[in-house]
Amino acid sequence: MRQHNKIARVIMALRDYYTDKSMLGSLGQKTPFYILISTVLSARNRDEQTKKAVSRLFSRYSTPKQIATASIRELERLIKPSGIFRVKARRIKEISQQILDNHKGDVPDSMDGLVSLPGVGRKTAGCVLVYAYNKPAIPVDTHVHRISNRLGWVRTRMPEQTEQELMKIVPKRYWLLVNEVFVLHGQQICRPIVPMCSRCPVFAYCKRVGVRQHS
Repeated sequence: MRQHNKIARVIMALRDYYTDKSMLGSLGQKTPFYILISTVLSARNRDEQTKKAVSRLFSRYSTPKQIATASIRELERLIKPSGIFRVKARRIKEISQQILDNHKGDVPDSMDGLVSLPGVGRKTAGCVLVYAYNKPAIPVDTHVHRISNRLGWVRTRMPEQTEQELMKIVPKRYWLLVNEVFVLHGQQICRPIVPMCSRCPVFAYCKRVGVRQHS
């Protein structure tokens, strides 16, 4: 119980600190399909390049049917800023076709349904559940994996392990917040190499595992 209370205090402190930078607010206005494809395009890519690719793609094609019937060459051209664009172009076309064939054109709203789509793993599926459907999940990207280990909440080597451990120790009512607050925190303060510990709102709770401190 003590650990659960500590975890809750950290999550709520980060939520309050980043309240004016909420990702839920902006992504909540987007369709489940937009969030799914955006997350697929974000893999192994910088945020600014992902945004450019997503904007280019959805200015031309915005539905599963449109992407499924688009040419691979045109998809590649539109999403080129996202990196490994040839692989991703084939992937989003396959995903779109399967949504049409197996899900009546609707993005699945369950973990099992989402991970059945080509190349969609638990992190991407979790993002869709949280940001599109407001359903509890803990999508674990590099920020969530790094920060939960630094805090000493888990001792894991792989994001998949981190997700399973976090699901055991984070009270379910806070699952919707974990990815959002850790991504914002990881981008702005708890950076990979030189985290700005002097600015950290949860410094008192941090075990600072593997951190080179920087003011």
